[in-house]
Amino acid sequence: MLHAKNILKVLCASNLGWDDPVPDELAKRWALWINDMYKLSEFSVTRCLKPAGFGEVKSATLHHFSDASEIGYSIVSFIRLLNKDNRVHCAFVIGKSRVAPMKQITVPRLELTTATVAVRTDKMLKSEIDIKLDESVFWTDSMAVLRFIENSSARFQTFVANRLSVIHDGSNPEQWRYIPTKINPGDIASRGITVDELNKSWIVAPDFLWKDESKWPADRVNQTISNDDPEVKKVNFVKYRADNVLSPDAREVLDKLISYLSSWYKLKRAVAWILKICEKLLHRAKTKGVSVAVPSISEKKPYVTFDDLKHAEMSILRYTQKCAFPEEIETLTNNESTCRLKRNSVIRNLDPIMEDGLLRVGGRLQDSAMPEERKHPVILPKNYDVSKLILREIHERLNHVGRNHTLSVLREKYWLINGPSAVRKVISKCVVCRRQNASVGEQKMSNLPRDRVTPDELPFTRVGVDYFGPFEVKQGRSLVKRYGVLFTCLTSRAIHLEVAASLDTDSYINALRRFIARRGQVTTIRSDNGSNFVGAERELKASIQEWNINRIQDTLRQKHVDWKFIPPA
Repeated sequence: MLHAKNILKVLCASNLGWDDPVPDELAKRWALWINDMYKLSEFSVTRCLKPAGFGEVKSATLHHFSDASEIGYSIVSFIRLLNKDNRVHCAFVIGKSRVAPMKQITVPRLELTTATVAVRTDKMLKSEIDIKLDESVFWTDSMAVLRFIENSSARFQTFVANRLSVIHDGSNPEQWRYIPTKINPGDIASRGITVDELNKSWIVAPDFLWKDESKWPADRVNQTISNDDPEVKKVNFVKYRADNVLSPDAREVLDKLISYLSSWYKLKRAVAWILKICEKLLHRAKTKGVSVAVPSISEKKPYVTFDDLKHAEMSILRYTQKCAFPEEIETLTNNESTCRLKRNSVIRNLDPIMEDGLLRVGGRLQDSAMPEERKHPVILPKNYDVSKLILREIHERLNHVGRNHTLSVLREKYWLINGPSAVRKVISKCVVCRRQNASVGEQKMSNLPRDRVTPDELPFTRVGVDYFGPFEVKQGRSLVKRYGVLFTCLTSRAIHLEVAASLDTDSYINALRRFIARRGQVTTIRSDNGSNFVGAERELKASIQEWNINRIQDTLRQKHVDWKFIPPA
């Protein structure tokens, strides 16, 4: 079938349509393949793996042969039986051939793909065959595949790594053996064979398989894979040169590490671990070949200590200053005066000094009793990720205080160029501070009602009414309660007061009549319904709820007054 699949592959690569004529050369190849298919009627395979009279099987082993070419790849599997008399019988089990993909792929990758198919076929056969099987043997004529399988240290490209994962899950490197191409039964199938070749070679086990194991082809060759192999991933190492100047690649890696972490403590901890690992690797390199192994510091303390964090902090600050002030550091390292600094240097006015490889603020406080960090704080450049991380750590440690307090604590140890603006920028981007200092949301008020804005009307034409009180009034020898009735003009906000003897309906109607008699006819009255007086007494609420609302409305209709109730809140 490989010939037919290859013809179809060539037709697809030629971008021919369904109605386009087939080229003459492909048409001839197709006719030859069709004629060859008629010979399949003579093809036969013995279905029984164990021949009659073979006796008890002492051992049974599956042998898988794989090969690949630019046309396709194939695998063929045989079972080798050994009885108690050491008689050998080999039988054909299964064979597969597949056409190479349309996308151009190297032959070593195709060989590796074939090895993957062999491992999967072995897993399938072991689940289907009832005979007890020993460890399978895999044969390939590709030295590249054997080197890939045997290697466990190199990092391969994704294509190779994925297929090696399948191979290692289904087999061991010791199961793979080398076979010359001339005697590999999978070789002819990878290029396509005729029916005659199928009967003679593909389904017949190789001659050496019928012989003793000592006469098999030489065992697999142990070879290490080269670092120049295109399938091996290239690993970039970060190196310091002798003059402590970082290469561009190293600077890019360190900048990515600093920008990746969002916390000053996390950055120091990550750098501390990196330095501990570097120290351990250097110790191993120095003690290589020494019989007595001395434990390194990293082995004694498998955790980050305060000294490790301090060392990491100094390393980060040195790297940041080398990136920001290379010329200033070179000038001061050569024991030259501060006056030699360029006039446009941003740290010239700070009278900088070099101490422990760090740029610090100078000044005249050398003999003061202040701590060394406060006398000569470390200079930090502006707009650098390290400076932002330090500012953010101080701001959060102080529970999100203001700009001046944050800047004051910062300058106890560091001197940041343009510190006030940098602190302001950090605080403006702080989520917690933005939430705490955000303006309170305001509800937009609705439009004023028509009663409030109607012009050219007499005062108290549209009014609002409410009760207040009670007040105790002496009447004879007793004290009685009296209530105030407040009428307010909705247009001019003028106020009119009346006295109500009680909270009953009649008392309110009488107060309303007196109001109208004094101020004139009213067209609209607004009041609440007696259940939501804010600040009123309980007695006032209960009594107003007992008003006869229907009677009051009926009285007002006779006077052409519209009484509107404000809905409860």
